Amino acid sequence: MSQYWSPAVKALTPYIPGEQPRERIIKLNTNENPYPPAPGVGQALRDYATDHLRLYPDPTSAALRSKLAETYGVESQQVFVGNGSDEVLALAFQAFFCHGAPLDAPSITYSFYPVYANLYNVELRTHPLNEQWEVDLEALGTASARSGVIFANPNAPTGHAHSLEDIETLLKRVTDRVVLVDEAYVDFGAESAIALIDRYPNLLVTGTFSKSRSLAGLRLGYAIGSMELIDGLHRVKDSFNSYPVDSLASLVGIAALDDKAHFDASREHVITTRERTRQRLEALGFEVLPSKANFVLAQHPEHAGAQLFAGLRERGILVRHFNTPELNNFLRITIGTDDEMNSLIEALEAICG
Repeated sequence: MSQYWSPAVKALTPYIPGEQPRERIIKLNTNENPYPPAPGVGQALRDYATDHLRLYPDPTSAALRSKLAETYGVESQQVFVGNGSDEVLALAFQAFFCHGAPLDAPSITYSFYPVYANLYNVELRTHPLNEQWEVDLEALGTASARSGVIFANPNAPTGHAHSLEDIETLLKRVTDRVVLVDEAYVDFGAESAIALIDRYPNLLVTGTFSKSRSLAGLRLGYAIGSMELIDGLHRVKDSFNSYPVDSLASLVGIAALDDKAHFDASREHVITTRERTRQRLEALGFEVLPSKANFVLAQHPEHAGAQLFAGLRERGILVRHFNTPELNNFLRITIGTDDEMNSLIEALEAICG
């Protein structure tokens, strides 16, 4: 560690993203969409006048926010955009959870939450999943302290999703603190809590263009909530970076939102392939957790997760293995193309004998 680092930096444990291999490999480890973005995205890139790059983008991202508002049936003042949903989440931690009270979260969830909690000195109070590997919503936000609540729905890396009714039950109970629902994977079969924001001013829903819109390489994320929550995010953003979304990213994001037919076809293809993959994994003896995301979490009773991970890696297939006590035997497998999933099953057949 450098003598120039602050004590806070020395104490950080950064988030570790999935491996990004340089060699040719079947990449099923970072939950990217296997299909290209909408055709209009390519057209937007071709039509973009490079002379625009000498100008700063609109700091309010008004056009993109307006299109998101139209897409989700809200007002543009209820929409915030940022440089990927990870940045939006970071700004939300600063805006709503840095108030000296704990933040409630599941013990097994998106691993960036504890990173942000550590970075912003937020006490993270975690609660175990239930026996069905589901987020226990009844355990969140129960303390008398003014704690916030954050959870992913569908949860990562387990894939389970709560119904809108379950989330509303939580919101009826937790009324005086922010409840953040991270919907990075919601488009693959879950219900969005956006429908509840007009009734619950403390609800903030975050989303991303990386998964169902096939734009992980672009970095676009958003939040939808009451105007007072969105105003809070803007206060933090404008104290940090007034221009997090560039003009080209805004155009591409709008083009992706314009093509609903492509969006629906892509996500339905992923859902169909996910269910087929689940059935084939179960036929090989795997336990596969129910998933409403573009991945499945699976374990085999006779083969250790680390061994399966290594065996697949040797065969040119990369999946995600979490070296933690709770998940050590599991593999998280991104849903790829049908050909990629066929190759995965063939490799597992060979490894499992």
